[in-house]
Parts: sequence; structure tokens; C-alpha cells
Amino acid sequence: MTEAPRRTALDATHRALGATMTDFAGWDMPLRYSSEREEHVAVRTRAGLFDLSHMGEITVTGPQAGALLDHALVGNIGALKVGRARYTMICATDGGILDDLIVYRLDEREFMVVANASNAQVVLDALAARQAGFDAAVRDDRDAYALIAVQGPESPGILKKLTDADLDGLKYYAGLPGTVAGVQALIARTGYTGEDGFELFVRPADAVAVWEALTEAGRDVGLVPCGLSCRDTLRLEAGMPLYGHELTTALTPFDAGLGRVVKFEKEGDFVGRAALEGAAERAEQNPPRKLVGLVAEGRRVPRAGYPVVDADGTVIGEVTSGAPSPTLGKPIAMAYVDAGYATPGAEGVRVDIRGTHEPYEVVALPFYKRQK
Repeated sequence: MTEAPRRTALDATHRALGATMTDFAGWDMPLRYSSEREEHVAVRTRAGLFDLSHMGEITVTGPQAGALLDHALVGNIGALKVGRARYTMICATDGGILDDLIVYRLDEREFMVVANASNAQVVLDALAARQAGFDAAVRDDRDAYALIAVQGPESPGILKKLTDADLDGLKYYAGLPGTVAGVQALIARTGYTGEDGFELFVRPADAVAVWEALTEAGRDVGLVPCGLSCRDTLRLEAGMPLYGHELTTALTPFDAGLGRVVKFEKEGDFVGRAALEGAAERAEQNPPRKLVGLVAEGRRVPRAGYPVVDADGTVIGEVTSGAPSPTLGKPIAMAYVDAGYATPGAEGVRVDIRGTHEPYEVVALPFYKRQK
């Protein structure tokens, strides 16, 4: 017998809005409310509202909380200032990526690690296993938070109606405690859409009130509820990796073109260091396949796992994510390709879509970058 998917605090709200629900990483989540395209365009031009309560929050506290995270993760987390956040990764001893994470420093002795839903237990178990010898505690806080995101160019104006927090002074990848619609929240200027926006960590009991207040505050500027489907096309256009697609245990951060998150200069050893030093050296001497953007010349949509081939039909790579791009008006994909074909404009690159070799243009990532 398989377990029934978990439901977020907003489950009844999604169903009342007519959402199409789907099982995602053991959670029953809204896939879409209207159409993926309408929701996508709303986030790019106005604002969208997301339930992200499936994400995994893990709190690390204690005098050596920063030191534990420096040992357990590849980033220099101990140097993070209170109120700031950092994108980082947790790797296995062989350098393979277990998950990509955002870590918030809430206080001198308190951090919140936010893991992907599909890997939350893996990350929790790894942090607990790596805790030995450190004066720090690892706490599973997945049930302590609901996570609501408001994303898009109108999101600052919407949120300002509901909080007196200093949103203008809140930088990208920073967070501050405050009240939203009268309830306590951690207000973070982060997101997975390529747009300006905020992620609000609140108590599950407060989730419905915050969602409804945001809905009302954004009504006059075209805010719409958005599902996971458009979140995927938004992050794809923004060139943001998705675990299980661009990131896996078979890849190191250097294989994924994200070696910059590995901080060898930090003090002390960290899990995977020796393997990652080797990966960094190999990447410099003999670059692995590189992650590139592909834009279709035709209308057929590539999907994850489709081979990328050259003009002779020789396999030179593999698609990791693909979808129609509402912003570009063409199908797009991210793919790992041999270094010789990774230069924008490389000739002869095609995607094998069910036996037909469709021509694609190699472009630099991201496909879309918002105007500041």
C-alpha cells in the first residue's frame, strides 16, 4: 500500500479555486488553476501567488551551528551575515550533489536550511549524520511552516499593502522577520521564477489568512494563483536548475557548471572536499559536458532524456529540461552537450525527437533575464 500524498494547509483553498492537483514528491500540490500559459504570463507581467509548503525546512541551532553547516555543506555558511541567505549545495563524499539548498541565517546561532521536497529527508538525515562533534542541534521543522510566494513585478506593491516591513531595504537573497496581514512571518526576497518577489514562511494555521489577504491586495493589479507547471517553465526560462534534471548524485557542482558555490577557501574540512578538488582540476583540464540553452527552429518540444545529436547523428549530449516558452514563443530546453558544441551559435546541433532530428540553436543561459 502506498501512502496517500500529504496535503498543505492550503489544500481546501486550492480545491475551491478549481485547481488541478498532482502528486509531487509525496505532496498533493496544485499543478495549474487556469492554463500554464496564462499563469506564466501573469508572473512575467503582473504577479502570481504560489503555495510552496512542500519544501523542506530544517533548523540548525547552537554555538557551532555555522561550523556544522560549513562542514556539512560546500558553501561558506559561517560567514553569512544575520538576515542574509545563500544558495549552496550538500554533496556526498564522492562529490555527487545530494541537493541544492537555500540557507538563511536567522540569528548568530540559528540557521534555516530549505531543501527540495523530494530530498528533504535525505538532507535531514545527512545533516544529522554530520552533526557529530559539533555543539549544534538539527531540527526537522517541515511541519512548522507553510510557505507562500508572491512573484512578479507587482509583488512589492502588493506586499507593501500588508506589512510595514522595510521591503525597499530588503535585498535579493535576504530575509527579515515581520508581520504580513497581522501574522508573524519570515519575509524573504527569494524565488524560483526569474522575477522579483518574496517567499513568506508562516505558521500553517496562518496560511489561509495570508493567502486570502494577498489575493485581495493583488486583485486590482491582476495577481493570479499559480501552480507547479508554470513555476517549471518560469525557472526554465530563467536558466535555474531543477534537482533530478540538471542536478543529480551523478554530477558534481563542477560538472553542472556551478563550481562557484564550492568554497575551498573556508576554514576546515568539509564533506566531499577531496573529491571536489579532483573534480575542479578535471573540469579545468578537460571540461565535461556543459549545460547550455537550446532554442527550437521548429515547433516540436524536447523533453528530458532526449538525445542531442550533431549533423551526422552522433550523440553529443542529452536534454535535461524542455518546454514551450511563453516568453520566447518557441520551444526551449536545457541540455548537457560536449564542450565542442557548447559555444552559442554552434552549428549542426539537433535534438532527436522520436527519431526526427530537429534543428536547435545553442544559446547562453538564461533564456530570459528581467529588467532591473
